[in-house]
Amino acid sequence: MILEIISIVVNLLSCSVIGVDGLGNLLLTKITIDSSLCNGAEMVESMKKVAKLGVELTVEERNLLSVGYKNVIGARRASWRIMSSIEQKEESKGNEHNVKMIKDYRHKVEEELCNICGDILSIIDTHLIPSSTSGEATVFYYKMKGDYYRYLAEFKTDQERKESAEQSLKGYEAASATASKDLPSTHPIRLGLALNFSVFYYEIMNSPERACHLAKQAFDEAIAELDTLSEESYKDSTLIMQLLRDNLTLWTSDLPEDGGEDNQKAEESKPTAPTEAEN
Repeated sequence: MILEIISIVVNLLSCSVIGVDGLGNLLLTKITIDSSLCNGAEMVESMKKVAKLGVELTVEERNLLSVGYKNVIGARRASWRIMSSIEQKEESKGNEHNVKMIKDYRHKVEEELCNICGDILSIIDTHLIPSSTSGEATVFYYKMKGDYYRYLAEFKTDQERKESAEQSLKGYEAASATASKDLPSTHPIRLGLALNFSVFYYEIMNSPERACHLAKQAFDEAIAELDTLSEESYKDSTLIMQLLRDNLTLWTSDLPEDGGEDNQKAEESKPTAPTEAEN
């Protein structure tokens, strides 16, 4: 894949028809993916073997699994967004040759995204959820399930997008049901779930109102119990609370004055992307 990216950059340089910003973004895409391969691929392969043993992972093990997959998929999500943006700009200029090359590469990135998401979702369903004995682990894995179906919904279209969104919603709802029973409102995993679930409503469901409601509820409930927060999780919990607050500030500007959800802006027109939990 890296050689293919280099080839695309060289071809575009030789054509001299794409702007400096576009070339910079393409090079950034190469560097980002290259870095992710070094940081995540080996970790993913190692943790996959552990996950398939059929025993419950320790907190450290599940975090390593999550971070490994986050690294390898995060670079490709960033790559896809960059390529989609460049593709739109080239289409508006009528540069059909460049559009075709970029579109071909984007499709390859989408194929990789599908494979990565399918891989971890299979492990979650087959090994991780069945072997979970604690509410914390169950919330963690159902949240991951919601996250990775959301990543699919980011680039899928039509019926496939609808199905991915539905599965993402089911994952987040299952995680939320367990979190509300087994985890305190200040728990970092519960807060991270609320953060990512609200991003799902905002980006995938195009519902700023629901996103704001969910994020505000999680923030307010955590604030009310802040004095019970242990020193061990204080830093993580307060960081996620700040991210919830940042997203609320960003999203509030998208709420219609009448409080309804009509005439919402398309997600692609937002100048700033919302923040989500790392794992």
